[in-house]
Amino acid sequence: MVRLRPVLTIGFPAAAFATNCYVIAAAAGEECVVVDPGIGVEDRVRDVLREHRLRPAAVLLTHGHLDHVYAVTPVCDGRTAAYIHTDDRYRLVDPLATIEPGMLAMMEQQFGQRAVWREPEDVVELAGNQSLDLAGLPLRVLHAPGHTEGSVMFALPDVPEGVTGAQVTSTVLSGDVLFAGSIGRTDLPGGDARAMQASLRDVVLPLPDATLVLPGHGPATTMDRERGTNPYLQGLGA
Repeated sequence: MVRLRPVLTIGFPAAAFATNCYVIAAAAGEECVVVDPGIGVEDRVRDVLREHRLRPAAVLLTHGHLDHVYAVTPVCDGRTAAYIHTDDRYRLVDPLATIEPGMLAMMEQQFGQRAVWREPEDVVELAGNQSLDLAGLPLRVLHAPGHTEGSVMFALPDVPEGVTGAQVTSTVLSGDVLFAGSIGRTDLPGGDARAMQASLRDVVLPLPDATLVLPGHGPATTMDRERGTNPYLQGLGA
């Protein structure tokens, strides 16, 4: 019999690109991890921490694209380390340099201010299959390149509060590797279609059907649903 531990999980979209940011903790009043703090999430993260009396133990980044890391430095606030895979570490030097100028201009016009970047003070580099124990949460790093060289998913043997009645027994924060009905694009700098195919076959498909998928964009899904309906997983032998 699988005994599930429901964990406090708050997810919300960033102010641009609908990037999902997650705050996860064993319970209110404890330490937490913040995953993928994108553009304009600082106030929302601060409100969540205050409401649930949480203390950040780490900021986890599924990859180094601007829309997933833009608020990492203010969220870390010089007191919390940012965790990113070694192969995407270079992206934290200046992710603004990798965004298309026209897109950057549109973003600046939308927010009415010039985009600025400051590298996090404390960065911890991750490796594939590494085990982490942060904020009382046992996490496993699944390296899944293709969208970027250092794209990872974070696997957690727990489920969010409120979904324990569903047929899920674990959770994976999939970043831009896997979405509901789709996958992350591979045509941006550092993307690799062959690497993505290998990641889908060797890292994503072996995940149990009862895995809840919390993606970097869009709604949550399950591996059972994606295995049966996601066109990018069809025809890939596990």
